[in-house]
Amino acid sequence: MLVNSTDILGLNIITATPNRDERGYFVREFCRQELSIIRPDLVIEQINHSLTRQKGTVRGLHFQYPPHAELKIIRCTKGGIFDVAVDLRKDSPTFLKWHGEILTAENMKMLAVPEGFAHGFQALEDDVEMFYYNTQPYCKEAEGAIRYDEPLAAVKWPLAVTVVSQKDGATPYINEKFKGIEL
Repeated sequence: MLVNSTDILGLNIITATPNRDERGYFVREFCRQELSIIRPDLVIEQINHSLTRQKGTVRGLHFQYPPHAELKIIRCTKGGIFDVAVDLRKDSPTFLKWHGEILTAENMKMLAVPEGFAHGFQALEDDVEMFYYNTQPYCKEAEGAIRYDEPLAAVKWPLAVTVVSQKDGATPYINEKFKGIEL
């Protein structure tokens, strides 16, 4: 596994390094020891699998408030997505900055999104499947979101947005009172 940092402190790209031969390949999906560079005490508490049917669909931008904030590692296992993380950390020099990464089944990249970030993605093709490795179990009472089209974050989705859930579409815009998440 290769771990590369992004221009936003704490946000990392993980690239699996498969062993290939005439049979195909074998790849390590998760290795706590190799990922200790991201977090020495990394423990995965929950693994989620999602299917997104329609190209252009946007899911997110979601996060969990402390004390249920989570680091999540996202991997696309079928198709391709434009994966996005937005920095919501109160005292961060990159507050409300975002990073987008194309994750595909073929490129075997993963995005490691730490606590204090909102996460979302856009399906780049139909029938996209993904796995999320989370350091905390989901807590409904701690869920938070910013809009996929939040002007203060100004995420540039690569495709026209075709589908957004009713819940995501009803998320209010950030106002001047939002100063970020205290971790």
